[in-house]
Amino acid sequence: MRVLIADDDAVSRRLLEVTLTAWGYEVKVTTDGNEAWQALQAEDAPRLAILDWMMPGLDGSELCRRMRQNPDLSTLYLILLTGKGRQEDIVAGLEAGADDYLIKPFDAKELRARLQVGVRVVQLQCELANRVKELEAALAQVEQLESFLPICSYCKKIRDDENYWQQLESYIETHFGTAFTHSICPDCYQKHVAPELAELRRRRGLA
Repeated sequence: MRVLIADDDAVSRRLLEVTLTAWGYEVKVTTDGNEAWQALQAEDAPRLAILDWMMPGLDGSELCRRMRQNPDLSTLYLILLTGKGRQEDIVAGLEAGADDYLIKPFDAKELRARLQVGVRVVQLQCELANRVKELEAALAQVEQLESFLPICSYCKKIRDDENYWQQLESYIETHFGTAFTHSICPDCYQKHVAPELAELRRRRGLA
């Protein structure tokens, strides 16, 4: 799992990088809010970020707000890691869009446990997105299948979903509400009607 770190303090940044790397994470390091904002908009951006609150440029809470307002970034898992530990700060950070909040200096075990929660959430989001894509593909296939009508090669009746065969006119009237008026095209007149009329005249001795 890739994790982005955004912290302007070199010591805190390096400590986080070494700790997360030792836990098996692939780490992307940024030194301020503006750099983090650019990195998180990249096509291959990490799906999980640890953000300091007080940074030059964009601070951590503003980063959270921007990402929640951007549909392409709104599903990132965001952890605010900051020295601001008052209750009102925690509430403000979470209301800004952070998924979790940790106070410096952090406890390594607690950070690891909270990161694992973030990883599970990100994985579930990815699985859900994949399921949605599979469902959309399945629905597209169903729509394509529904666009084909089973029709008899001889009598031209159409089979409906209940395996009942209907005349074309009846099927279309039932499913689409279209009413038909019947006429005869020139080809069918010459092929069917004209011979019948000629035969009728012959029988009546009119030919």
